[in-house]
Amino acid sequence: MPFESHPDIDIAPLIDHTLLNQAATPQQIDQCCGEADRYHFASVCIFPCFVRRSREFLQNKTPAVCTVIGFPCGATTSAVKLYEALEAVENGATELDVVINLGLLKSGDTEAVHRELAEICEETGATVKAILETAVLTDAEKRLAAELAMEAGVSFLKTSTGWYGGATVEDVRLLKEVSRGQVGIKASGGIRTYEQAIALVLAGATRLGTSRGVDLIRQRDTEKTDENE
Repeated sequence: MPFESHPDIDIAPLIDHTLLNQAATPQQIDQCCGEADRYHFASVCIFPCFVRRSREFLQNKTPAVCTVIGFPCGATTSAVKLYEALEAVENGATELDVVINLGLLKSGDTEAVHRELAEICEETGATVKAILETAVLTDAEKRLAAELAMEAGVSFLKTSTGWYGGATVEDVRLLKEVSRGQVGIKASGGIRTYEQAIALVLAGATRLGTSRGVDLIRQRDTEKTDENE
């Protein structure tokens, strides 16, 4: 998708700059935070053990601190997820990306899925993004999961962890249709090019979860330079 077709779209403020490598060092977390500040990204998305460090690094800076809850499987108990969420907020996180319990969803225990998310939303008061893991759901399950998450009070529907498949334009469009503008949509997983990012935004994404945020901005700037030459 050519840059000149969408010069008004600034993807930087939509990016959750992500570092969810289990071998990431504190120094790499600092680098991630520094990049988020430099490029004016929406947030850093890091593991819970680095929330306090990231909050201290980003004190009085624009990017929010986002962390993941029940990541990547969503199969820990509701009590553990709630504790993890509360601790993350206490340590300075303002955004929580929560993996829903896929086994409960697929077995039809919708009440448990709803209750788990609702408790986290109510008890933390944070911006909660429900990770639906669309790659392993049927379209009917995607719609059901989205409706349950919205009823529970989440602020965003998030496509994926990235572990089982990434965001697609089709899934973002589906979530946009289901959400009816009531919540944001975070496309996450496998976003490697600026063209992909633009396509997802045009489909309805209001956040982009990616570890390649800096690369996307550089690709954008390169395309812009080429257009002006």
